[in-house]
Amino acid sequence: MKLINRRHTGQVLVRGLPIGGGASIPVQSMTTTKTDDVGATVAEVERLQEAGCQIVRITVPDKAAAKGFAEIRKATDMPLVADIHFNYRMALAAVDAGADKIRINPGNIGSPERVAEVIRKVQGAGLPIRIGVNAGSLEKDLIEKYGYPTPEAMVESAERHIAVCLEHNFTDIVVSLKASDVPLMMAAYRLFALKHDYPLHLGVTEAGPAKSGTIKSAVGIGALLADGIGDTIRVSLTDDPVKEVQVGFELLKSLGLASRGVTLVACPTCGRIEVDLFKLAAEVEERLEGVSKTLTVALMGCAVNGPGEAADADLGIAFGKDGGLLYRNGEKIGHVSEAEAIDRLLEEIEAMEPEDSGSGQ
Repeated sequence: MKLINRRHTGQVLVRGLPIGGGASIPVQSMTTTKTDDVGATVAEVERLQEAGCQIVRITVPDKAAAKGFAEIRKATDMPLVADIHFNYRMALAAVDAGADKIRINPGNIGSPERVAEVIRKVQGAGLPIRIGVNAGSLEKDLIEKYGYPTPEAMVESAERHIAVCLEHNFTDIVVSLKASDVPLMMAAYRLFALKHDYPLHLGVTEAGPAKSGTIKSAVGIGALLADGIGDTIRVSLTDDPVKEVQVGFELLKSLGLASRGVTLVACPTCGRIEVDLFKLAAEVEERLEGVSKTLTVALMGCAVNGPGEAADADLGIAFGKDGGLLYRNGEKIGHVSEAEAIDRLLEEIEAMEPEDSGSGQ
């Protein structure tokens, strides 16, 4: 059932992967290694790709990094975005090194003339640009004008650089308006979405460690996506970037905007529960991490909602006093004890054909 009406936007391609225009929402992340350490960076890109990441951003702060980027490009087929700050010449070098998209920060990239030079280079290579506005690095004159970072200041920053792009008939643009303050970030994106139809890259920047960062990202990114705003996302965590990808997909799945991997439904437990559902759910989640089949699995602890949720999932177990009833595609297929439940569930998942999965919630 489609409940979210997504905002209509233009579309850009990043190594053939569409962003905007109604396409599926790609999950992005960024490498944490030094770019000139080619081996370490390639290894991290491979880990991200294995986790399902669809676009990887890599910083290019200097010539050594640009040289490393070129070697990384040769080692992977992943869409790679060059992240550029301060030195516009690194954007030019990144294009030559094989970048699939260039991200520039309007607050520190320099004069319109420098931006124009980047645009001409990118345009000649047929690449898109992300105009990456950040509340923490707005242009000084905008801070003087507005007094502090505001949604209006952030949108004006983006619009300045869009205007330069349009002067050169360049429209392959993606925009982000990130802030660590969630209400500010949400207001900036909403204001921009009212005025323009460029694809939007969503993120709460510097969201923090895994626990607090996940919550902030779920609120900020999730609320915008629920309103139909957003065409690609990055969850920024002070943690292993693979976790960013995992959280990103869980966020999309919770809104019905992605169907990759297993969606686990489990009750929060109460005094009616007859099994150690905390332990069971944690073990199932861990053992399902590498499963790529798209399906919903339900683990329910009592007879109130258990049978209904288990029957509505692709696979489910509704536990009671004497073990649990096992359901597959809405039908009871057996009875399992608490001790054998996980192994039996995994056996059923392994036996399911791709066309058998994905029929649940």
